[in-house]
Amino acid sequence: MRTNSVVTENGKKEGPSVELHGIGVSPGVVIGPVFVMVDTALQVVERKIPVAEVDQEIGRFEDALIETRRQLKNIQANLKSKTGASDANILDAHLMVLDDSSFIEEVVERIRGRHRNAESAVKDATTRYAEVLASLDDDYLRERVADVRDVGYRIIRNLLGHSSSFREELQHKHIIVAQDLKPSETASLRKDMVMGFATELGSPTSHTALMARALEIPAIVGLHDLSQKLSTGDEVLIDGNKGVFIIRPTSRQLEKYGKLAKMRRNIEKELIGLRHEPAETQDGHRIVLSANIEDPEEIDSVIQYGAEGIGLFRSEYLFLSRDRIVGEEEQAAAYSKVALAIAPAPVIIRTLDLGGDKFFPNAGIPHEANPFLGCRSIRLSLLQPEYFKSQLRAILRSNVKGNIKIMYPMISSVGEVIRANELLEEAKEELAASGVSFQKEIEVGAMIEIPSAALTVDVIAEHVSFLSLGTNDLIQYTIAVDRVNESVAYLYEPAHPAVLKLIKHTIDAGHCHGIWVGLCGEMAADPLMTSLLVGMGVDELSVAPSAVPLVKDAIRSVRFSHATKLAEKALSCKSAVEVMNHCRKLTRETAPEVLELIQK
Repeated sequence: MRTNSVVTENGKKEGPSVELHGIGVSPGVVIGPVFVMVDTALQVVERKIPVAEVDQEIGRFEDALIETRRQLKNIQANLKSKTGASDANILDAHLMVLDDSSFIEEVVERIRGRHRNAESAVKDATTRYAEVLASLDDDYLRERVADVRDVGYRIIRNLLGHSSSFREELQHKHIIVAQDLKPSETASLRKDMVMGFATELGSPTSHTALMARALEIPAIVGLHDLSQKLSTGDEVLIDGNKGVFIIRPTSRQLEKYGKLAKMRRNIEKELIGLRHEPAETQDGHRIVLSANIEDPEEIDSVIQYGAEGIGLFRSEYLFLSRDRIVGEEEQAAAYSKVALAIAPAPVIIRTLDLGGDKFFPNAGIPHEANPFLGCRSIRLSLLQPEYFKSQLRAILRSNVKGNIKIMYPMISSVGEVIRANELLEEAKEELAASGVSFQKEIEVGAMIEIPSAALTVDVIAEHVSFLSLGTNDLIQYTIAVDRVNESVAYLYEPAHPAVLKLIKHTIDAGHCHGIWVGLCGEMAADPLMTSLLVGMGVDELSVAPSAVPLVKDAIRSVRFSHATKLAEKALSCKSAVEVMNHCRKLTRETAPEVLELIQK
């Protein structure tokens, strides 16, 4: 934290300027008055109700459930119109809480069995559920605590007849500061009234951070005790790229960040101009630069930003957006829409990666103490072969242009690949027997995201046409650290020497077997690491559509010979810090504009 005195033109001291550093989760620079949200708990009075009023009280609760569902559906519809279906799906967890029969039955039991008023019954049930989730040794379920509390809070507000949002308190444009923002509150933000926000809690992968990026509202999280350092009306500056938050900025700081914001906009415009240029190093080494998507509606962004195809279509989001098993016809329609729109460019469809932190009711996923190490992804598919073959048939039917490839997630051993390929052949036989036309030849790949797969990749490579490194899970499983867990987040290091060795081993093994190797984790979207990955020999990088221009610029700014030397240095380093110092040095020499845009 740095402070400077602020002095006006007439020499009057207004108070110290304070510079704080958090985690930038949504880019952009904004300056304006702050509105400090005070998280005042709703005053719920517990009272005993007569037996004759029990049914009436249960009716009040049911009416509040209906109103809460209506509000969330309206927010979701509004969000979908602004940002697309995939972002609106973030509120599905809230709606699932509203449909949780155990939660509803517990509230009703407290009203009917204990003769408590609806408000206190909801408060008690919400508190108990939140405490149970918070105590579990599972980071995903602990993150759902905010969803449960958000829904309970909304139900109580509706029971009390209060307004459902803090927005009514805003009369002018403000930068919002809060201990935390509930996902539904973030989704409700009006861009004409909210310039940006900063929270004391949160992580880059939280729902709130995702919503901020979807709404393109500059945001910072992780600014501990922020609300105690300022008051509503104070002028503040947010730099969502670097995670800088300045209270009462000086004229010099205002000038500096004004110029910085203008420079970033100019750089971004220039990068968009690269959309038709190849992802090729200065000495002619070509990289395939693809996009990751989760919804067919994202195709326009893929084309807009100049990706060369789709390196990862997360097919499970078709299911998560509907909270049910999606039939073969519906799947085939979605896959066909994507494949036809992007043809002749390739589309890699990852088969269902359910489980872990992605689940929905009636999916057949057992309750597990540690779902990330349990029955998820390919394991679940192989245990439910009929559902798996239904998806495989849908993919085969959609491959009319011959540009679709299949990828199996979370492979841990060659046996899983062999069994998945056997089921693929059965799916082909079933289509042929029913007289359905399809292309029998289709490329199949395996995601390498578990250390056991990376270490035995030479055996796996004999049974696939390509490999794709899923570095998000590979990093977590290799270092045994969850990046969304704030207490160990500092240990999540993509440049960890062990991770780099596994990546290099996978690339070399794939090439020895004559197949190409891609990388589709968040590591691929970090332009500081682009030269390193290129130098290690990766053939394809697949990133979020909006990240394509920046990564392409990093590729086009370096020589392949320099990238290979960087990789040699990195593989001999003893720490992630040492690796990143080398990466930053080469980036500063070849593409200094990158350093102005990234959140580091």
